[in-house]
Amino acid sequence: MSLSEGAEQHMMQPRVPADKLDEARALTSPFPDSPEIVEKGKVLYHGKGTCFNCHGKDGSGNGPVAAQLDPSPRNFQHHGFWRHRTEGEIFWVIKNGSPGTSMIGFVGQLSDEEIWAIIQYERSFAGKHGPEMMGHGKGMGSMMGPGSGMGGMEHRGPRGGMGGCEGERCGQ
Repeated sequence: MSLSEGAEQHMMQPRVPADKLDEARALTSPFPDSPEIVEKGKVLYHGKGTCFNCHGKDGSGNGPVAAQLDPSPRNFQHHGFWRHRTEGEIFWVIKNGSPGTSMIGFVGQLSDEEIWAIIQYERSFAGKHGPEMMGHGKGMGSMMGPGSGMGGMEHRGPRGGMGGCEGERCGQ
């Protein structure tokens, strides 16, 4: 397996424990997409949430402490990150942490509303890939589960399916 294939495999791995996936995937943001919520999320990401320390100022997973972490922090600029999970999964990980990683839970430090605002800001790092490519339904799941014929890999996008992108070669 090449390094890029290994990174993509790492990108696809859910960080929510299997016994919590259904619960996490059922969560949805109470907020509509809006510039005001994105701005609140930006302030929290770079301030109270301290997200930038690991995920970097630009969300690429290259924050000041990232090199010390194994596995490395998620890259919010990578369209695969958004394609392979639901917003509920992301919320669950921010709130509860991610076993086997350095991602701590922020329950008690960030309110649910603050976490949802941070997620809207994090999606902005991916440009077109963030809001339109966010997985829904069953996220990645087992990749072979019942559902759409894509094993739970359904995506939001202008053309359905993969939103018109072809993996790393996506020019959007």
